[in-house]
Formats: sequence, structure tokens, C-alpha cells
Amino acid sequence: MSTQRTLPDLADRLHGGWLGRIAGNMLGKPVEQGEVWTRDRIDRYLRRAAALPLTDYLPEPADPAEAAALRPEWRCCVRGRIDGSCRDDDVDYAILGLHLLETHGFGFSTEQVGDLWLLRLPYLQTFTAERAAYRNLASGLKPPLTATYDNPYQEWIGALIRADVFGWTCPGDPVRAAHLARRDAVLSHTGNGVYGAMWAAALIAASFTAPTVRDALETALAVVPAGSRLARTVRRVAGLHEARLPWEQTLATVAEETAGLGWIHTVPNAAVLTAGLLYGEGDFTRTLALTVRGGLDTDSNGATAGSVAGVRTGARAIPAQWREPLRDTVRSAVFGFDGVRISALAERTLRLATTGS
Repeated sequence: MSTQRTLPDLADRLHGGWLGRIAGNMLGKPVEQGEVWTRDRIDRYLRRAAALPLTDYLPEPADPAEAAALRPEWRCCVRGRIDGSCRDDDVDYAILGLHLLETHGFGFSTEQVGDLWLLRLPYLQTFTAERAAYRNLASGLKPPLTATYDNPYQEWIGALIRADVFGWTCPGDPVRAAHLARRDAVLSHTGNGVYGAMWAAALIAASFTAPTVRDALETALAVVPAGSRLARTVRRVAGLHEARLPWEQTLATVAEETAGLGWIHTVPNAAVLTAGLLYGEGDFTRTLALTVRGGLDTDSNGATAGSVAGVRTGARAIPAQWREPLRDTVRSAVFGFDGVRISALAERTLRLATTGS
């Protein structure tokens, strides 16, 4: 009998992964601009609103002048205003990945990923590396040239945010999850951009069976080259955590060591995500809060942290302040999926995870 079929509470934990991804994305979305919303600025915002420690979605800005610096969607993402999820690419790609596996199975090709983008995903809802790859696809280029031609974003975070569904559908099998994520990632990314996707998929798959988050992180590192900058940075964060440096000092140290890569690059964001998971100490709320307070690509990091935390806790254990405002509803730009129920997505993911084919 397969691991997938014997995992306890698999349905609840997959539902938790979807809820956690969407909640973490919503938490980070208003402050998603790392050049503007630094760690210090995010915390100043929260202090002004008397929202530290952070235990819920972001509050409305206490200072009206701050509203101008937030993402335009902030009014649909702050506490008291949320009525279902906002549309966002961090959730669109999870939906598209689910549709990919339902349509083509686990033997899908990179070319089929590209075909599905052209069929289901609006061009103007793609960004950075994905937009470059989409443009290359529309011009008739084939993978792996779609990732390398006129694409300066090859190591940015886009492939990592597409990886969750491969972890969810391979619970307890991080190697298989990483192979699937790689096949998807090479459409648009190279190097650390691909490694980030493989690592994230393996991390989520390992989170179903690993005793601790630290164990899941160690397992996930085994699927990427040990000498890659991604692996070295994740190990660095884990080492600083083990040395009992405070969370703030760990992030400050790694920020200096990754300076110059930019706020959407995979490597510094993997550092923020790793720190949020480790210092979150297994608590769903603390994990999301620390990850988003870490800055950089806040909605993407919050989404992946939420996915890991949700898988580990299960939907029933996610606090109500995160679950209830979502109204079991997803807004999506993926054709045919706008308004779909989160619970329905989780049920479809369960069918894939239990059949494994």
C-alpha cells in the first residue's frame, strides 16, 4: 500500500495546505513590494495600528498617508474587509498546476505546461519570468529556449510559487515532487530558479511525514545541489537558528550576505521563508506572521509558509480568523476557475494524491 493511502487525515491536511497558501498570500499582499516595504517599515506600520504581535490579517493603515504605499488591492485583503480571496498569481499557479495534473497526469511534459498557459492563463496576469516565457511560447519557441531567450528573470521566485501542487500530490515522496516541479520550472527558469521550485515541492511533500519543520527542510535540501547558492543560504539560516540568534539578527545577517540579488530573487526569499518556518516553531499564526514581517516578496513567501504550516496542522486546526474570512471561495484569473470553492480544490487534489497517477 502506498504512503499516500496510509497517511492519517490526508484530506484535512491537503485542505489545510490550500487554506494556508491562500491565507498567507492574502496576509502578505498589501505590502508586496520589497523595495518599499522593508522589515522595519512593515513593523512600524503594525505598531502604529497596535497590531504587534501580528495574529490576524493586516489591519487597515492607522496613518492615511500609508495607504498610498500599499498595493491597490489592500482594501480587499485587510482584516474586516475580506470576503473571499483576492485574485493573485500565487494562487492561480496552484490552480493551473492542479488542472495540469488532472488533464495530462503525472507524466506531463514541459511543452504541455506551456500549452496550458496559453489556453488558460491571460498574458497580462503573468509577470517577470513567466511573462517572458509566455511571450516566447506565443512566438513559437520551445522549452528550454522559452526560459533563456530575452529573460533576465531566470532565477526569480516565479517557479517556486508554482510548486505547491507537486508537493501536495506527492505526500511523503519529496523526490518525486521535486522531479515534477523541475519539469514545470524549466519552462521559464534556470539555475536557482529551478532549484527553488524543486526545494519547495520537496519541502511540502516532506511536511506530511517529517517529525519537525527542521526535518522537512533538511529532507528538501537533499533534492538540490548542495553547492548551489539556494542550498547554502537555507543551511545558513538553519545554522543561525540553531545557534539561537534572534529572528531579526538572522534575517539581517542573511540580507547582508545576499545583498544585490533583488527582492524577487529566489535565494533571499528562500532565506525569509526558512526563517519564518523555523522561528515559527510549528505554530500556524506565528509562522505566517514572521514570514510576512520578513519582507521581500511578502505574498509569495506568506503563501508558501502557509502551505507548509497548513499541511502540518490540517484545516481543522487553522485558527478561525484565517479561515472564515476566505468564505471557502477563490478568485482566479485561470479560465474556468473563478469562484471555485477551496474545499473543492482540496477534494480534487486528494483524488490525485491518492491515485498517484
